[in-house]
Amino acid sequence: MDLDFYQSLDSAELRRRVAEVKKKYGSRLLILGHYYQQDEVIEFTDRQGDSFALAKAGAGNNDAEFIVFCGVHFMAEASCILARKGQRVFMPDPSAGCPLADMADIEQVEDAWEALEKTVHPELVEGSIMPVTYINSSAELKAFCGKHGGIVCTSSNAGAAFDWAAKQKRRMFFFPDEHLGRNTANAKGIGRNEMVVWDPLAVNAGVDPERLAEARIILWKGHCHVHTFFNVEHVKNAREKYKGCRIAVHPECTEDVVKASDANGSTSFLKKYAEEAPAGSTVVIGTEINLVNRLARENPSKKIVPLARSLCPNMFKTSLADLCYTLEGLPNVNEIHVPEFIAKDARVALERMLSLV
Repeated sequence: MDLDFYQSLDSAELRRRVAEVKKKYGSRLLILGHYYQQDEVIEFTDRQGDSFALAKAGAGNNDAEFIVFCGVHFMAEASCILARKGQRVFMPDPSAGCPLADMADIEQVEDAWEALEKTVHPELVEGSIMPVTYINSSAELKAFCGKHGGIVCTSSNAGAAFDWAAKQKRRMFFFPDEHLGRNTANAKGIGRNEMVVWDPLAVNAGVDPERLAEARIILWKGHCHVHTFFNVEHVKNAREKYKGCRIAVHPECTEDVVKASDANGSTSFLKKYAEEAPAGSTVVIGTEINLVNRLARENPSKKIVPLARSLCPNMFKTSLADLCYTLEGLPNVNEIHVPEFIAKDARVALERMLSLV
């Protein structure tokens, strides 16, 4: 049966089928779901979380033979890289990508690296740059970091990754999210004059050579369209509409939005922030709308509202029909593969990420 058949089934039949497959496989099957997934999918996941939590959940599971990752492609790739021998990773909709991850490819990063290695402060030696990639990146970029002594980070542990990198090398090359990099650097007290933005599409990367030679942080020009959708006007309007509210946003938001808010942190942080707010309070959350709406339903004793409605269309791609089709087709459909010559170096960088507290 093809996917069209499953898309023709009603919700009740899909739910029945998914529950039946889960019962059949038991602990041999692990279904992971990112917080931004639709409720109909989240209902059947064994673990929910942000990128960091799900990477740990998959890597730490010794029983599952099949891991079904409900998220976007880079997440399933990371799970595949970290999987133990004999585990296989599947994805209900392999076309669910990440525009941010696509903003840096391996050829661009290798070209930038070559240029940066030649642009060194006179008092320093070649090899003074530490590559750090956000988990929202391809397996090739994770492998690049592993090969060059670098690390992967998530929004949950970006601060710890920055600390780790600073102990190794004077300068850091952070890609592909400019805003997570800048907001993390700001939190570490690194001055704006110590950061530059590397634009792979601009002449000379859009960077003044003298500033580049002195910079401690080189930020790739990339962004998440879900989080850069939010602006300071949204924050201002929320404060006017909800007097006394608290506003928390994701660090993929722009610097001015982060500074105008009361708190910022990873998706897991935002979830915890809302859940721990006092009863009767109003919390405004700047992140993907599926999570915000779910938090509002799960915490009826307080008002939880979105800063604005921002949907991730790639996360939204995965439906209950996709999940059912993949589960009933195991192990013959939608398997994710990463070539071992890439996986071996990427694994090094990912394992460094998992080792951070």
